[in-house]
Amino acid sequence: MQKLAHFYHSIEELSPKEAKYHLSKYEKVVYPKKTTILKEGEVENYLYFIDKGIIRFFLNKIHPAEPSKEITFSLLTENMFGSAYDSFITRSPCSYNVKTVTDSELYRIHFDDLEELYTTTKISNYLGRISAEQLYVRKMQREISLLTHSAEERYMNLLRSNPRLIQEVPLKHIASYIGITPQALSRIRKQLL
Repeated sequence: MQKLAHFYHSIEELSPKEAKYHLSKYEKVVYPKKTTILKEGEVENYLYFIDKGIIRFFLNKIHPAEPSKEITFSLLTENMFGSAYDSFITRSPCSYNVKTVTDSELYRIHFDDLEELYTTTKISNYLGRISAEQLYVRKMQREISLLTHSAEERYMNLLRSNPRLIQEVPLKHIASYIGITPQALSRIRKQLL
């Protein structure tokens, strides 16, 4: 919980007492790699802070004329907040899946606890806004990259910004995340060697 505590204690407006109260609402969960955290059709009840590990968000693409495949659209690593946020805030079933890529240690806060914090402490709304803004910025950056960068540029940007993903996430998921086939990713990687 040291990383999460550091995040809370780094907020100048938050007193040590408030930080301790907020942290008391989180529970630690440990998942082995390839564990499904949330299945399509379930409602997301938690906001997570990733202490260790990598989690993946993906859709199951099912088309009658094609073999089914998973489309990875988000990868989160240590020191990030994340959840199936659209399901979390709307309280509606999720349309995708969330799964660990590596052994993972997460701290999670339940929707009800977060709502209670929003009503009892002033700083909670600020923290909620910061988390939502981080999720939104990551989403927009990825969308813009998919629209404006070549596949090679997207791979190189990911390699520069988060080399750990390239090392620990199966290449088929990396390829899906940057919007190309595994074969195209293999060609790009060979060209770079």
